Amino acid sequence: MKTGKIEASFRDPSGFVFHENGVLYRQVNKSYAENYDMLMKSGLYEELVKRNFLVKHEEASGIKMTGERYKVIKPELIPFISYPYEWSFSQLKDAALLTLKIEKVAIKFDMTLKDASAYNIQFREGKPVLIDTLSFSTYRENTPWVAYRQFCSHFVAPLALMSQKDIRLSQLLRIYIDGIPLDLASRLLPFRSWFKPTVFFHVHMHSRSQQRFSETKVNPKEVGVNRFSLDNLLESLYDGVSAMRWKPEGTEWDEYYSNTNYSDTAMLEKGKAVSSFISKTKPEIVWDLGGNDGFFSRLASDNGIPTISFDIDPAAIEKNYLTVKKLKEKNLLPLVLDLTNPSPSLGWGNEERESFAERGPADLALALALIHHLTISNNVPFEGTASYFSKICKTLIIEFVPKDDSQVQRLLKNRADIFESYTKENFEEQFNRYFKIEDSCRIPMSKRVVYLMSVK
Repeated sequence: MKTGKIEASFRDPSGFVFHENGVLYRQVNKSYAENYDMLMKSGLYEELVKRNFLVKHEEASGIKMTGERYKVIKPELIPFISYPYEWSFSQLKDAALLTLKIEKVAIKFDMTLKDASAYNIQFREGKPVLIDTLSFSTYRENTPWVAYRQFCSHFVAPLALMSQKDIRLSQLLRIYIDGIPLDLASRLLPFRSWFKPTVFFHVHMHSRSQQRFSETKVNPKEVGVNRFSLDNLLESLYDGVSAMRWKPEGTEWDEYYSNTNYSDTAMLEKGKAVSSFISKTKPEIVWDLGGNDGFFSRLASDNGIPTISFDIDPAAIEKNYLTVKKLKEKNLLPLVLDLTNPSPSLGWGNEERESFAERGPADLALALALIHHLTISNNVPFEGTASYFSKICKTLIIEFVPKDDSQVQRLLKNRADIFESYTKENFEEQFNRYFKIEDSCRIPMSKRVVYLMSVK
């Protein structure tokens, strides 16, 4: 049972997040008391919660914390915490637009966002939501938006790099957790980006103004900005981010299910087997470790089970997320993840951002049409895969794809076959070291086998 302060919130002087007997709370420090009271009494909190822009909370009593405590609140829980470097293009874009919407609403209630960190946004029921209740401060006339630089570094710069240079540059957010430096983004962006007004003003010129203020020792916070100018800035950012586009195509696996070697009958039977195994395990949360566009993930999410659909391919995850939006799905969260190099612990003391494994274990993991990619494409032996999977899930549905399968032969086409141990017998032997095989099903019209396993 978790107890203690969550290190990810240590930087915020307004308060921090902690667990007490397994329950999540947020302490509001005395230094934030005036702003917290303004948030609650002005009507802004109710308005944001009503619009599903902000997680709701209740004030807790009987919780003993530090002498700096003003109040303790119990926020609504998010089923799975994700990070910007795991989001698709449209997820980051929607998070950016939500941040701007919140700032627009806040100004009407004479408050403003003092933080515009992408890490303050999470996805709940298919949509972004602000989770940091202490992000607001009282708005002062003729002052600039203090979170403007952070917004550009966390949202505008990465979105511009993803859409105009290379979608994989989203991973710079994994290196720069305080936002991509604007001068770096400016150098990386192509020449044509100078003719895009949003990128020109909010990346290129913003970067140069930062340097100019630094050289002249002028504090940009002292530069007056009236409410009209602030409204124009927010409108400019909103229109510019809304206009950013990235078309998900051209990656290796974005059309995986269109090019599969399964017949319609085999796909149907595989789906039945997976659905049956899911029903047997009755999980509260599912991780699909090679979800592609979410076809098999939805066997769980469509039955009301919160499901995280991971895939290495940003195009597949983008398509999956757009489907979530179109169908208004509430139980599916697509995320970009390379299983051979999963999200690590990051930040100060390696404790600000949890690793992929630290956010588990999942009740159930799906590993369908995945083992051959790990073993043959990435040289991960069965034993290594079994050991790692046993740490991130309690039960496992995994598909074995034999070497004579056309998809495996495709992987072997341009490389020597050094995989003598790639056999069904060795697969079962190695996984038996960490898992108990509860059930298995041979897929008709195929030599593939789907297994249900539980961690020993």
